[in-house]
Amino acid sequence: MSGIVIVGAGQAAASMAAKLRALKFDGAITVIGSEPIQPYQRPPLSKAYLLGEMELERLTLRASDWWQENDIALRLGTSVTAIDTEAQRVTLSDGETLDYSELALCTGATPRRLPAAIGGDLGNVFTVRNLADVDRMQPHFTPGKRLLVVGGGYIGLEAAAVARKLGLEVTLVEAAPRILGRVACEETADAIRKLHRERGVEILEGVGLTRLTGEEAVTGAILEDGRALPADFVIVGIGITPDEEIAREAGIHCENGIAADAQGRTSAPHIWAAGDCASFPGSEGRIRLESVGNAIDMGELVAENMLGAGRAYAPKPWFWSDQFDAKLQIAGLNAGYDQVVSRHDDGSSFWYFRAGRLIAVDAINDARAYMVGKRLIEAGKPVTPEAVETTAELKALMQ
Repeated sequence: MSGIVIVGAGQAAASMAAKLRALKFDGAITVIGSEPIQPYQRPPLSKAYLLGEMELERLTLRASDWWQENDIALRLGTSVTAIDTEAQRVTLSDGETLDYSELALCTGATPRRLPAAIGGDLGNVFTVRNLADVDRMQPHFTPGKRLLVVGGGYIGLEAAAVARKLGLEVTLVEAAPRILGRVACEETADAIRKLHRERGVEILEGVGLTRLTGEEAVTGAILEDGRALPADFVIVGIGITPDEEIAREAGIHCENGIAADAQGRTSAPHIWAAGDCASFPGSEGRIRLESVGNAIDMGELVAENMLGAGRAYAPKPWFWSDQFDAKLQIAGLNAGYDQVVSRHDDGSSFWYFRAGRLIAVDAINDARAYMVGKRLIEAGKPVTPEAVETTAELKALMQ
């Protein structure tokens, strides 16, 4: 077996390539990435890197010579323009073709942009996804500048926190009734909103954006309630979409991303998918996870299955977000929750239940609650809402 080609050069791709070598696969491995730099961490981009607390060298996932030492070819600044599933061949943006015995699609996701008709293409309107995005916006992060953040999800809130710490005037606009509406309970949202407002971020909820103003570069925004807001620059954080275009063009089935089976195989022979771009069967239907943990675990699993392991993916979801002096750690998936129990120990934690079963935990500056909750969820250990609420020492829940 030889000639594994990995499309994409993010966390899933890097983890897959490393796992293949760890499993003693000695055939050719080629990683194709559209960015001109070697694989790097994305989460710090909107946190430590944007703050200037992390250098580029610390972002990279592996030292430069590691790729050479492990005989993994990095084709950077290059993209795949076509996949021939019958010939098992990919065409690159420079016209070159590569044959593959197995192909992995780790294409990630792309940020949603505001429509051009409402000013989305104006200068100084940014999204946060890759290093180039952050490098372009970083010069604007100077004290006194006015930042408008569109979208009250984690990316928008993290950018708002960084900007405020650097002395900018920050307004965040969320069209939904509250921030974090799709991803967290009201209790978590209330705690995060309080954190931001106490530090000077103006948060406007339940009001949409009509349009951005300006001729060539953005100068402000008009909201649906008629308010006009001045802005020197705008960060748009309204979600991401899986990058599935190359798969669709090749006739590969896509459903909320590139559809993979439990082992990571797509509908095309010898083609696999992993990471943000891939959806897979969950206990209650097809799901897709956008997280570092999923990228690592699914990337490694696909590497094993390429070599014949035949293992089904059983994700153990975890996420985190750093905002000001708060570290939010999340374990599990809260979809369909019908009850939330709050605790206030070292920090605060919010425990999600569905039909009496613990399914997720949000912990703010409370690492113990996060670890206990994560272990309970992963072990499937029964615990009642009453026990979470009344047990004095959380570790007792593990007994």
